[in-house]
Amino acid sequence: MRNILKIDWILFTSITLLLGLSLAILFPISYSGENASSDKDHFIRQIIFVGIALVIFWVLSFFDYRSLKNYSAFLFFLGLFLLLLVLIFGKVIRGTTGWIGFGGFHLQPVEPFKVLVAVALAKYFSVNSRTIKEPRHILISFVPVLLSIFLILWQPDLGSALVVFAVWFGMLVIAGVKKKYLFILVIVCVLIAVLSWSYFLKDYQKERVMTVFHPQSDPMGSGYNVIQSTVAVGSGGMWGKGLGHGSQSQLNFLPEKHTDFIFAVVSEELGLAGAIFVMALFTVIIFRLVKIAQKSRDNFGKLLASAFAIIIFIQVVINTGMNIGILPVAGIPLPLMSYGGSSLLSMLAALGIAENIYRVGQAG
Repeated sequence: MRNILKIDWILFTSITLLLGLSLAILFPISYSGENASSDKDHFIRQIIFVGIALVIFWVLSFFDYRSLKNYSAFLFFLGLFLLLLVLIFGKVIRGTTGWIGFGGFHLQPVEPFKVLVAVALAKYFSVNSRTIKEPRHILISFVPVLLSIFLILWQPDLGSALVVFAVWFGMLVIAGVKKKYLFILVIVCVLIAVLSWSYFLKDYQKERVMTVFHPQSDPMGSGYNVIQSTVAVGSGGMWGKGLGHGSQSQLNFLPEKHTDFIFAVVSEELGLAGAIFVMALFTVIIFRLVKIAQKSRDNFGKLLASAFAIIIFIQVVINTGMNIGILPVAGIPLPLMSYGGSSLLSMLAALGIAENIYRVGQAG
């Protein structure tokens, strides 16, 4: 009983509230509208995903995270293998080859890979903490990350590639790499971004970026998602229209309302107050992860908890940014809220590991 009580209850409560709110939002949009007969499966499946994810969370909260160091290389290459496998046998959904089908379940390998790359990088930087200021560690750590980013971009999934890159860069900062090397790295990244716009980005990806600035230029095409999302967000007012009463979501004007644009549904039905509440919960989760990192007994735990905070922060920023029309649509789910088993199971696994880091720190 004492072991159960030794968890971060603030973190767990925030997670539970977001999961509950997600189900409350998904229920009305799954059982109403023209597609109710097919959409209702989303709600039923999400309940199952939540149940399985919470089991994983509790199991990993009592699993010694330090043993992950012994399997970090294996887990990373397993993740790379799945990323390669999805390119060969993957199912194309909304123009992205990002899912592998197993019966009625579809695994999106990039979601667990975000957790696996965090484990691998935390192991590398913790083992080399004494010499981390040497520039060679930037190159050595980036080679496998670059390979994974290449495989992710091949799907193509620019949003997830940015998340993986952000995890790597963020961990460089936390690990203690010299600032002058980080500055040089930023300059190189800017140059690569400029070259990518000219030579690597596909036309539809460029359209998504330009849509942020000129959504009305193609209101029925590339600008449609952004326009409908911003209308939904703005129409909610302070207190919203009430659960199940959002016109944009219930009348199917809002695309991908279960996944990419669930924050717009929250804003429309629960208003600014509901949106602030959701952001407050994410803020609490991120700050608790930072606190767990600070109190970790070892460098591996510190880096791992920090990486999970980075993953959640970047995904929340990208998802909410594209919902309110200030960032391009990147297909990034809102953690713990968007429909989908791969994202939910991976996120609860990461948070379960973070809880174990907290418990070990408390025991010390």
